[in-house]
Amino acid sequence: MSFFAELKRRNVFRVAIAYIVLAWIVMQVGDTLAPALHLPESVNSVLAFFLILGFPLAVFFAWAFELTPDGLKLEKNVERDTSITPVTGRKLDRTIIVLLAVALVYFIWHSQTTPTESEELASNDKSIAVLPFQNMSSDAEQEYFSDGLSEELLNLLAKIPELRVSSRTSAFSYKGKDFKISDVGRELDVAHVLEGSVRKSGNKVRITAQLIQTDTDTHMWSETWDRSLDDVFVIQDEIAKAVVDELKVRLLGELPQVRTTDPEAYSLFLQARHLTNQRTAESVARAETMIARSLEISPDYLPAWVLKAHIFSVKGDSGFGDVNESFAKAMEAAEAAIRLDPNYGPAHALLGDILISNRWDFAGGRREIELALSLDPTDVDTLYQACVHFGLTGEYEKGIELCEAAKDRDPVFPPIPPSIGLLYQFLDQPEKALAATSRMLDLQPGAVGTHYYVTLSLLSTGDIDAAFERIQHEVLDGFRQTGLALVHHAAGRKDESDTALQALLQQKSSGWYYQVAMVHAYRGEVDAAFDALNEAYEKRDSGITLLLGDPYLDNLRDDPRFEAMVERLGIRLHKRSDGR
Repeated sequence: MSFFAELKRRNVFRVAIAYIVLAWIVMQVGDTLAPALHLPESVNSVLAFFLILGFPLAVFFAWAFELTPDGLKLEKNVERDTSITPVTGRKLDRTIIVLLAVALVYFIWHSQTTPTESEELASNDKSIAVLPFQNMSSDAEQEYFSDGLSEELLNLLAKIPELRVSSRTSAFSYKGKDFKISDVGRELDVAHVLEGSVRKSGNKVRITAQLIQTDTDTHMWSETWDRSLDDVFVIQDEIAKAVVDELKVRLLGELPQVRTTDPEAYSLFLQARHLTNQRTAESVARAETMIARSLEISPDYLPAWVLKAHIFSVKGDSGFGDVNESFAKAMEAAEAAIRLDPNYGPAHALLGDILISNRWDFAGGRREIELALSLDPTDVDTLYQACVHFGLTGEYEKGIELCEAAKDRDPVFPPIPPSIGLLYQFLDQPEKALAATSRMLDLQPGAVGTHYYVTLSLLSTGDIDAAFERIQHEVLDGFRQTGLALVHHAAGRKDESDTALQALLQQKSSGWYYQVAMVHAYRGEVDAAFDALNEAYEKRDSGITLLLGDPYLDNLRDDPRFEAMVERLGIRLHKRSDGR
């Protein structure tokens, strides 16, 4: 008998096949269970080592031994006429079929529940930042168009729930700076960057876009379009589709499409938004004129109505116009947008913010913000506004949850750290408050309020020396004097606290009524604090919306006038268990 035939007779091939299939199943099960049982990664390596070591042993035993009715015997001691290897072979055949069936079922289940390598990459890396496109036009004033196109693309991609898109504030922080793509990826926690350039001349436009993987700085896709302005909306849709295709995003619904309008109205809209973002009295006034012209040309262009509402809201917040008149116009524009499309989330979010900031209508504001969340639960601005609202009305944990959700969508969105820090202070968790606000020192060390909010957190931990050192760096004098008055009082330096308070009082008419109330309350000057709170209410100082949870007002809480002010504002929508 040949050697091959003898291997077959002794079932060596069957044992080898059964062992290989069983080993594969064992490795797959180990790979699945090890993470669930929190076992070290080395477990699978050890398992593989022993399974590989066992294979030649299994083959050797199949060759050298035979299973008989009397037990396991050396093959050479078994008479051929009493050998039952054919019976054993049939049993092994059935065993192999069962093992193959188990392997097939596991493979099908695993392929449906576990993504392939490319799909896993897409799943983990469905994040992108849209950097401001470069203006390649000969006219520098055409920059509004390149910035506007970038922002429109960002907004379009942000409507895809399966894709995490860094906010405009974060992405545009790189404008005009030298940077490495890898740094953008690390700082914004995104795996991809979309960048490009725009050259506009008359009614013609050349747009170039490219998608880059941040960890390798490799170009995944690029395209150039030479079109008329009438086609700019088609180009935006094509870029969004290319991004989705390249990132292998599995859409749960249809790919969103940009809203179209008259090219001239669109150009005026982009200019108005560009000017609004500059936040000066002159730029906002020019933006107001341009958005009015845009709406004259295209009165049904929804984004223009929302921008008009935002412009007047900025005027009211920044003192660029009469507060009540500006907010009234902002509300009219937001309501006009909602009439055009009742399902447009940003319009409801903006209306909610107006109701809270100017009308003290917290119940109405909540209805609008909750509706905005249901319509667009991934929008960073909406999540942030919801965070602030729930925090102001006493649901601090819910507020933190929403701010964390916004941070997940955009890790460096500047307003988030101070808001989380304040909410942790409201919850009397100073260490967490400090950890949150300290991120501002990395994100925006020179921004207004950065050092002030870190100072408040340090003061809440009892680290007066560190708080005093930090407040020296605050760039806005009103915040700096507020912080100095609080820190000096905590240190027992009455004269220095008085000096800072007097400096703050000289600026009170510029909108520091609430901060004056904070200082008086912290110093135990209860009557003066309530006088300042009443002024804050009458002057529509939005700082007073912090009333419910602000720990610096704790000296006022036992006074009946405090609860009267809370009721006057209508701010308590949720009764906390601790009564605050």
